[in-house]
Amino acid sequence: MGIIAWIVLGLGAGLIANMLIPGGRSQGLILTCLIGIAGALGGGWAATRLFHIHSLQGFFNLSTWLTAIAGAAVLLLVFHLVAGRSGRSRRSGWLAHR
Repeated sequence: MGIIAWIVLGLGAGLIANMLIPGGRSQGLILTCLIGIAGALGGGWAATRLFHIHSLQGFFNLSTWLTAIAGAAVLLLVFHLVAGRSGRSRRSGWLAHR
Protein backbone atom coordinates (compact mmCIF):
# COMPACT_ATOMS: atom_id res chain seq x y z
CA MET A 1 0.00 0.00 0.00
CA GLY A 2 1.40 3.39 -0.96
CA ILE A 3 2.00 6.47 1.13
CA ILE A 4 -1.04 8.29 -0.31
CA ALA A 5 -3.30 5.41 0.73
CA TRP A 6 -1.84 5.51 4.26
CA ILE A 7 -2.53 9.25 4.43
CA VAL A 8 -6.15 8.78 3.35
CA LEU A 9 -6.47 5.87 5.76
CA GLY A 10 -4.97 8.03 8.52
CA LEU A 11 -7.67 10.67 8.10
CA GLY A 12 -10.38 8.14 8.86
CA ALA A 13 -8.34 6.33 11.50
CA GLY A 14 -7.72 9.58 13.37
CA LEU A 15 -11.41 10.37 13.51
CA ILE A 16 -12.32 6.85 14.62
CA ALA A 17 -9.56 6.80 17.25
CA ASN A 18 -10.73 10.19 18.54
CA MET A 19 -14.22 8.77 19.07
CA LEU A 20 -12.82 5.73 20.91
CA ILE A 21 -10.73 7.71 23.41
CA PRO A 22 -12.73 8.87 26.44
CA GLY A 23 -12.47 12.36 27.85
CA GLY A 24 -12.61 15.89 26.57
CA ARG A 25 -11.20 16.90 23.23
CA SER A 26 -8.50 19.50 23.40
CA GLN A 27 -7.67 19.59 19.70
CA GLY A 28 -9.65 20.47 16.63
CA LEU A 29 -10.58 18.47 13.57
CA ILE A 30 -7.49 19.38 11.55
CA LEU A 31 -5.09 18.46 14.35
CA THR A 32 -6.99 15.21 14.92
CA CYS A 33 -6.61 14.32 11.24
CA LEU A 34 -2.90 15.20 11.25
CA ILE A 35 -2.33 13.08 14.36
CA GLY A 36 -4.32 10.30 12.69
CA ILE A 37 -2.14 10.44 9.58
CA ALA A 38 1.04 10.32 11.67
CA GLY A 39 -0.40 7.48 13.76
CA ALA A 40 -1.41 5.47 10.72
CA LEU A 41 2.03 5.88 9.17
CA GLY A 42 3.70 5.04 12.47
CA GLY A 43 1.43 2.07 13.09
CA GLY A 44 2.06 0.72 9.59
CA TRP A 45 5.79 1.15 10.01
CA ALA A 46 5.77 -0.52 13.44
CA ALA A 47 3.72 -3.46 12.20
CA THR A 48 6.02 -4.16 9.29
CA ARG A 49 9.31 -3.55 11.12
CA LEU A 50 8.69 -4.82 14.63
CA PHE A 51 6.13 -7.57 14.15
CA HIS A 52 7.08 -8.60 10.60
CA ILE A 53 3.47 -8.35 9.49
CA HIS A 54 3.37 -8.17 5.71
CA SER A 55 -0.38 -8.49 5.30
CA LEU A 56 -0.82 -4.72 5.32
CA GLN A 57 -1.30 -4.60 1.60
CA GLY A 58 -4.92 -3.75 0.94
CA PHE A 59 -6.82 -0.60 1.75
CA PHE A 60 -9.93 -2.58 2.70
CA ASN A 61 -8.04 -5.14 4.78
CA LEU A 62 -9.20 -5.31 8.42
CA SER A 63 -5.66 -5.64 9.79
CA THR A 64 -4.66 -2.49 7.93
CA TRP A 65 -7.47 -0.48 9.49
CA LEU A 66 -6.84 -1.89 12.97
CA THR A 67 -3.15 -1.04 12.69
CA ALA A 68 -3.91 2.51 11.57
CA ILE A 69 -6.52 3.06 14.29
CA ALA A 70 -4.20 1.67 16.97
CA GLY A 71 -1.35 3.92 15.83
CA ALA A 72 -3.64 6.96 15.77
CA ALA A 73 -5.06 6.12 19.20
CA VAL A 74 -1.58 5.84 20.72
CA LEU A 75 -0.56 9.22 19.33
CA LEU A 76 -3.82 10.83 20.42
CA LEU A 77 -3.33 9.49 23.95
CA VAL A 78 0.20 10.86 24.02
CA PHE A 79 -1.10 14.20 22.77
CA HIS A 80 -3.80 14.28 25.48
CA LEU A 81 -1.23 13.47 28.17
CA VAL A 82 1.18 16.16 26.99
CA ALA A 83 -1.52 18.78 26.40
CA GLY A 84 -3.18 17.97 29.73
CA ARG A 85 0.02 18.53 31.69
CA SER A 86 0.84 21.82 29.99
CA GLY A 87 -2.78 22.97 30.22
CA ARG A 88 -2.98 22.29 33.96
CA SER A 89 0.13 24.31 34.69
CA ARG A 90 -1.23 27.29 32.74
CA ARG A 91 -4.65 27.07 34.40
CA SER A 92 -3.24 26.78 37.88
CA GLY A 93 -1.07 29.83 37.25
CA TRP A 94 -4.04 31.79 35.99
CA LEU A 95 -6.17 30.80 38.99
CA ALA A 96 -3.37 31.65 41.40
CA HIS A 97 -3.31 35.27 40.21
CA ARG A 98 -7.03 35.86 40.74
